[in-house]
Amino acid sequence: MTADGDNEYPRASNATLIGASITYIAGLFLLLSFAGPYWIESYPEMFSSFKHMGLWQYCFERFRFPSYQYDKYFDGCHYIFGQELYVIREWLLPGWLMAVQTFVTLGLMLSFTAQVLLACVIVRIPLRTVLRYEWMFVSAAFIMVSVSSVFLFFAVAIFGGNCYRRDWLLYPSFNVLSWSYAFAVIASILFGLAAVLLFLEARKLYEMRLEAKNLVAQMQHSQPEHALHQLRDQLHQQQQLGYFRN
Repeated sequence: MTADGDNEYPRASNATLIGASITYIAGLFLLLSFAGPYWIESYPEMFSSFKHMGLWQYCFERFRFPSYQYDKYFDGCHYIFGQELYVIREWLLPGWLMAVQTFVTLGLMLSFTAQVLLACVIVRIPLRTVLRYEWMFVSAAFIMVSVSSVFLFFAVAIFGGNCYRRDWLLYPSFNVLSWSYAFAVIASILFGLAAVLLFLEARKLYEMRLEAKNLVAQMQHSQPEHALHQLRDQLHQQQQLGYFRN
């Protein structure tokens, strides 16, 4: 047995490769959306004191919050949980935005785990485990990618439905949804497409597994009968030899 012969094992199917590739691309869009500070921004020609924001960052230019009792300007880009925005955090971070943060974070975690599982299936590491439980790996990746797509759908729907509320950012008509939000929408669509391919592949692998189990069961069931037939043939031959000798 040569080294090349030792490496002759079933490779990942084209459906798995395509589904994994789409998952990786969607994961990149999701990562950029997660970290990007441009979910919504103001029109440049409006000269608004609010510039842009992401899930974790707000950017202002000499912004004064009307309800804050002290004469203070908020200027520059700051982390939402940082000390600079502490006094107006309750206004900047309403409940619906925290829900968006939660959905996007969970989607990112699930998609990353699915990418790890799909990488194991593609490179066949660990080989024995992947070959034996490939349908489980693909099924688990399908579930995670599907849930990620649903979570991102909820996130973009909630954000898109609330980002123009007048009790959040001042002068919402000056603002427009930006590229970080668009990337989240694209990621949700791509995850949905990848989930369809992974579902079809998982079902195919499960059916092949059932066929293999049925074949093994039939072989095990037929072996005793085959052995009994061989024993009968041997006894019959011995009886014939004894007859001729007599």
